[in-house]
Amino acid sequence: MKLLIVSATSLEIKPLLEELGEGTEMQYHVTRYVDERFQVDVLITGVGMVPTAVYTSMVLGLYKYDAVINAGICGSFNRSISIGEVLNVVVDSLPETGAEDGEHFLSLIDLNLLEQDEFPFSGGKLVNDSVFDSRLIESLPKVTGVTVNTVHGNAQNIEVFLLRNQVDVETMEGAAFMFSCKVHKMRCIQVRSISNYVEDRNVSKWDIPLAVQNLNGFLIDLLNE
Repeated sequence: MKLLIVSATSLEIKPLLEELGEGTEMQYHVTRYVDERFQVDVLITGVGMVPTAVYTSMVLGLYKYDAVINAGICGSFNRSISIGEVLNVVVDSLPETGAEDGEHFLSLIDLNLLEQDEFPFSGGKLVNDSVFDSRLIESLPKVTGVTVNTVHGNAQNIEVFLLRNQVDVETMEGAAFMFSCKVHKMRCIQVRSISNYVEDRNVSKWDIPLAVQNLNGFLIDLLNE
């Protein structure tokens, strides 16, 4: 199997990289790892939508894969999700893309700049309908995410945001990854683990080590499944 793993930073998948061992540097921030079971390419894009969209698309246009995984940590709006839990983000969107109209927000659909079901969107969202024959993937809770340029850290802004967006988690790359995969018609999955709740910013409440540990434990188990 030929697999591409996309992550914003190497820190988020450091245990996986240590498990994979010595790799070969390829083009566009890709490192290739090969053993008798699989070929795994790891792409470190950098943080944010723009580098994620650009590098993911460039790599998918250059190399051939059976599937693509976006792996990283994220924040949760949903308090029923435990810190450290690993999730499958199956619906994502770009809620900041639009225009302000006084106190109101107008999406691209409101502005008649995008149709609800204009490719690759479905109902104005990016919906991942990829199918995997994997017990581990099937065991992941499925959640809805948003992708933002600025992660939320102000209680008042979060309250207003959630009135418009009933979602579980937020990332800075997920929708860009899914958009690229849909354009390239690639089977994909966005795997995220929760490092913190989205609230007034208080890093002392975060547990990045636990999120990284659980995320990488899942990835390593998946490669060995």
